[in-house]
Amino acid sequence: MRPAMDDQRRRAADWFRTLRDRITESFEALEDRAPGEAPAGRFEVTPTARADDGGGGIMSVMRGGRVFEKVGVNWSEVHGTLAPRAQAAMAARGVPGMADDPRFWASGISLVAHMQNPHAPAVHMNTRMFWTPGAWWFGGGSDLNPCIEYADDTAHFHDTLRAACAPHDDGYYNRFKAWADEYFYIPHRGRARGVGGIFYDDLNTGDWEADFAFTQAVGAAFLPAFLPLAEARMTQPFTDADRDTQLIHRGLYAEYNLVYDRGTKFGLETGHNADAVLMSLPPLAKWV
Repeated sequence: MRPAMDDQRRRAADWFRTLRDRITESFEALEDRAPGEAPAGRFEVTPTARADDGGGGIMSVMRGGRVFEKVGVNWSEVHGTLAPRAQAAMAARGVPGMADDPRFWASGISLVAHMQNPHAPAVHMNTRMFWTPGAWWFGGGSDLNPCIEYADDTAHFHDTLRAACAPHDDGYYNRFKAWADEYFYIPHRGRARGVGGIFYDDLNTGDWEADFAFTQAVGAAFLPAFLPLAEARMTQPFTDADRDTQLIHRGLYAEYNLVYDRGTKFGLETGHNADAVLMSLPPLAKWV
């Protein structure tokens, strides 16, 4: 490992932690602004640890709020040796040196929000850095998952992400939007999980500073992309039929995360706290 990479890893982990703090504060402030007799929601914060003293993180989960039925905002910084299955998966993706040295380090933020009001969209966001002795890369993105779609909401979300991508590379938005459309597709249902967003992985242009700056821009774009939608929809009247639609869509979300999501598989296979890994699952869901 180049000596400078120690500093770069520290900077990345600190940035993800700062973003985590900014988002949880903004979500609690939204809870305070929301009308209702129920107490405003607050995050329950729990330290997490990986097996064999391999680092850990912070699991922050809010349940039963005025706006958020369940939302998790997790930060982690972990390290260790990849298990054989994870090592093989990395090697299959072309990560150099995996056969000789399966050590790894990773840090990132992962967020999933399931809303009280069916008209307010669920949302996912993740940004991360991964290091092995032979390579480093960034990944992440965010995607919107409404059970009842509003074209204006979808347009605002995508326009905000497009604006975040543009200063870094003219082709990033179209490339990473297409990647999200493919990645968040559910083959056994023949449909997308939501209305998309952007997704990227294995980002290493050879310029760490540029790739880190882009990843920071993606993370910073999340609140302006999502928060106005949540605030606009949180008091919209809804019916029992709307709630039913929401619960069925959550079943779809759960299917994707348990069957296809790469982050879920990696977290469980590398021994990270299972509750933190499965934070993305909705509190209630329905299948028909």
